[in-house]
Amino acid sequence: MQSSKFIAAAALSLLAAVGAHAESYEGVTPPVSANSRAAVRAEAVIAAYSDNPYAEGASSHVTALPSSSADRSEVRRTAVAAAHGPDHYSDSYGQGVVAVSRGFVDRASARADARTAARSPQDPF
Repeated sequence: MQSSKFIAAAALSLLAAVGAHAESYEGVTPPVSANSRAAVRAEAVIAAYSDNPYAEGASSHVTALPSSSADRSEVRRTAVAAAHGPDHYSDSYGQGVVAVSRGFVDRASARADARTAARSPQDPF
């Protein structure tokens, strides 16, 4: 009984040892480069002193002021006219002014109908 346990433990440890050596560790791979140490060092110095291309807003450098041939008063006059003009972002922009047409209903009768509906105890809806 004791020998069978010993044989089973030995077989199990042998199996674990074989499984542990399935892969071999070769360490860190050696660096392979066509550049010399001096060239790599020069590139590192340039990279250390240049802007970080991965920084937030790295490509949003301040641009030069745009030059314009327009007069300041002309630009102001155009801006005021645009501010007092129609709203370009409204839903009805560009539709024109809606023409008010005269209906065929008499104004007095429409007013009387509205008063009757307002004073009615029934809900029209």
